[in-house]
Amino acid sequence: MTVQQSTEHVDAVVVGSGFGGSVAAFRLAEAGRSVVLLERGRPYPPGSFPRSPAEMGRAFWDPAEALYGMFDVWSFKGCDSVVASGLGGGSLIYANVLLRKDEHWFVNDNAGGGHDPWPITRADLDPHYDRVEDMIGAVPYPLGRAPFADTPKTHAMQDAAAELGLNWALPPLAVGFAPHRGAAPGIGLPIAEPAYGNLHGVPRRTCRMCGECDIGCNEGSKHSLDHNYLSAAAHHGADLRTGHEVKAIRPRTDGGYEVDYVVHDMDAGTRGPLRTISCDRLVLGAGTYGTTHLLLRSRPAFPGLSPALGTRFCGNGDLLTFLLRAKDRDRVRPLDASRGPVITSAIRLPDELDGHPGAGRGAYIEDGGYPGFVDWMVQPLDLGDQVDRAVKFLWSRFTEFFSGAPDTNLSEELADLIGDGALSVSSLPLLGMGRDTADGVLGLENGRLTADWTSASSTAHFERLRKTMEGIADVLGADYADNPMWFRKRVVTVHPLGGAPMGHHPAEGVCDAFGEVFGFPGLYIADGAAMPGPVGPNPSLTIAAMADRMATRILEGASRPAATGAEPVAGTGSPGGAVSGTAYGTGSGTPPGGGSGRTSLSFTEEMKGFITSGTDDPRAGELSEDRERFSFRLTITADDVDRFLAEPEHTARAEGWIDAAGHGGRRPVQRGWFNLFAPGGAEDRRLMRYRLYFTDGEGRPRTLIGRKNVLHGPPTRIWPDTSTLYCTILDGHAEEGADAPVLGAGVLHIQLTDFARQLTTFRTAGPGGPAALLDFGRFFAGELWEVYGPDLT
Repeated sequence: MTVQQSTEHVDAVVVGSGFGGSVAAFRLAEAGRSVVLLERGRPYPPGSFPRSPAEMGRAFWDPAEALYGMFDVWSFKGCDSVVASGLGGGSLIYANVLLRKDEHWFVNDNAGGGHDPWPITRADLDPHYDRVEDMIGAVPYPLGRAPFADTPKTHAMQDAAAELGLNWALPPLAVGFAPHRGAAPGIGLPIAEPAYGNLHGVPRRTCRMCGECDIGCNEGSKHSLDHNYLSAAAHHGADLRTGHEVKAIRPRTDGGYEVDYVVHDMDAGTRGPLRTISCDRLVLGAGTYGTTHLLLRSRPAFPGLSPALGTRFCGNGDLLTFLLRAKDRDRVRPLDASRGPVITSAIRLPDELDGHPGAGRGAYIEDGGYPGFVDWMVQPLDLGDQVDRAVKFLWSRFTEFFSGAPDTNLSEELADLIGDGALSVSSLPLLGMGRDTADGVLGLENGRLTADWTSASSTAHFERLRKTMEGIADVLGADYADNPMWFRKRVVTVHPLGGAPMGHHPAEGVCDAFGEVFGFPGLYIADGAAMPGPVGPNPSLTIAAMADRMATRILEGASRPAATGAEPVAGTGSPGGAVSGTAYGTGSGTPPGGGSGRTSLSFTEEMKGFITSGTDDPRAGELSEDRERFSFRLTITADDVDRFLAEPEHTARAEGWIDAAGHGGRRPVQRGWFNLFAPGGAEDRRLMRYRLYFTDGEGRPRTLIGRKNVLHGPPTRIWPDTSTLYCTILDGHAEEGADAPVLGAGVLHIQLTDFARQLTTFRTAGPGGPAALLDFGRFFAGELWEVYGPDLT
């Protein structure tokens, strides 16, 4: 293909317009950055969503067949997915639910049967959740107001939850039920536009209870991203380009990135030549599949990209089932799934992480609706002729897309499921999701994205969902029916996550806690691909909140050198990111090989031991009969390794967690410092110093002060000196040298095998990485480095 080079250069290019891309585009444009957003799909003003049979038959994304619709269907081994293409991304076809990720669910399973924390916490996200909810206008379903009170499926879910002793709630929805905030809800009322206007210029009306949320809201009632974030971004000068599909990305030698894309002529069914645009910041928000696929295809241009690329894929525990022929005594119990938005209420199943021993993995069960996602798998019998014909065409097209898979020809089984009118007014789809196991792998085969995933490792999660759904069916007098795909051990997910997960360090993730790719400053991941595991509830709000936090980091971070020719644009370039939302230390802000020439370095350290409360003597605290186990895992990051080695008092930042039963269990480090070989008061003595801020289980501030005494001498002294940390716990967040009450003391150690593993976690970013790593390693561990350090040849 011919490449048409371009001299066009902007502060930021955003790829994709979903919950990550749209938020990033708005925040950066609002701050005065020049922003170009590239969206492959088309805009969908109210009234333009397909409804006729002919329109539905072409409502899929497959440019090779001149199809440019909004449903993008992916079929893999073990799972199938439906995602979106269009201005607004997944918000065009999602079911409007905006739930926050549960506070205790920010963990991943580890091989030892325990849990490792995400590099981000609920406390980190809460202010960003607030901002996103306010911007989108999230409100619960107004069940207590007429005519919304007449919603049988919502009352049925409430009744079932009460009978089963489950937690039921009306989640926040991105739907306009009232003309403006504070007004009384009503059907079909004109919606007042915000000050930034609406990019479509088409009037909108409040929800008319038609259940068409998942096939596009033609009333404009749904607060999809084109009506808020994207309209606001355009108002602030962002250039939103539809029909622009990104094909490749790569770093520039003088800093920043280049993006290759094609422009689709959707009327002619053709595409133009490959074009290129360059930028200082590149934000990938093309969705879990789009972003991961793009990074896998572009991997040769990104040497040193984390080996975690493609890992931690999951479907957020999605499971679709059906309640059929509900009865109240001997009479039909109407559930009327077509009345109301697609989802109105949610039942929450507790997690053992919430303090419910033996509960298993947490999950949510939500009511479904017709038409919508379910209607792509059933033949509705009680809808109007137009929608009925449209859904038949849509189902036909859906099965055509899956026909190439050896075990997904489901037409006959689905026909058996619906039987002679089973899916009628007395039927209800149930949508389950939760903490499944993120052990899938996305890969590349002949240029196509592949997924190696199975439901087997999440059997307990799915069985708990099915058992609870069967209980709901019993309460409502309904027959329970699995999705036929389940019997083929397949799952249909509309919430694919992972593939470019965040992590504490490059060996664990592709990007840091702010979405910045390790080793490639200014390259960000702002969508579901960055999730290191399942969100649990619907992921949209969490993705948007993470993108908002990422944008705050960009705008508050260090400026790029003027040599790039750009306006000051933020970015730390830190390999490790920061847990608490603030970075400490000097950020380079410069891509490898460019700008200031700094080289950053990071490594991960885990130590374990004992601490006793009420003593200030570490050795006594280690040996006391009242001692308690204590451990930490830290990622140490020096943004300028040369300066770090040359200046003994120069600190690196320490991020991660401490785990202490007496202080509330596992707690994130809110801020931390590390000194390497600071002066120790004697010619032959040096100190490794640690200072970590955290809060205990009751929110009280605490400080861990640690030191390793390193004496010059024979190599046999290096190991005991560098593997023993003398610790004290102080009341409050104590500054260095401050006189603070001592709450306890003890000693932590690292085993030789763990130390050898630690040496494999060393990573560098920037010019001269191998040489800097060798200098640091020899300085840090002496002859032990020669034995256990990584092979740099």
